[in-house]
Amino acid sequence: MNRFHRILCGSAFWKRKLERDIFPWVLQGTPLGDEVLEIGPGPGLTTDLLRARVAKLTTLEADRELARTLSRRLVGTNVTVVLQDTTEMQLPDSCFTSAVCMTMLHHVPSTDLQNRLLAEVARVLRPGAVFVGCDRIFRSRFDLTHLFDTKMPVPPKSLDGRLWSAGFERIEVEVRQYDFRFMAWKPARANAPGELSA
Repeated sequence: MNRFHRILCGSAFWKRKLERDIFPWVLQGTPLGDEVLEIGPGPGLTTDLLRARVAKLTTLEADRELARTLSRRLVGTNVTVVLQDTTEMQLPDSCFTSAVCMTMLHHVPSTDLQNRLLAEVARVLRPGAVFVGCDRIFRSRFDLTHLFDTKMPVPPKSLDGRLWSAGFERIEVEVRQYDFRFMAWKPARANAPGELSA
């Protein structure tokens, strides 16, 4: 993230937006379980809100400086900060009760890598676990927050098919003026080829 973007994502304004609007809308009371994975926390405002709701939170951050700062700040808490590429997770299969991804998918630099991230999330979730998140809708090429920064918009119309291809079912995508949310579930059991889930 560029300097302006980092300042914005760590600001009191963004914290209020997360608390009052984004978190209630995205989570909608969904049970996250006790072993939660967060993808791309950035400065960690989303981490602070999540860790108050769950027993154990593992958060993956690809930026070395952000991961180091967040790890130092949260030492001794219920959060484990891992410096790791989210498209190639070094985590075991089926180990999390849910995964959360707040406004970071557009920072993954290609559609192919975004799809790999979705598939990796499906791999590390337990059967029957939920994946929830949101991202921005970009309506203009000009965007100060992403100037000289990675910005690969995620078209919400294509997301349900991409989540299904990654291994999810019961997919919901809801669009607002400036953002969208999604919710998708890993099947509770493996299906035989061509079999629909119950």
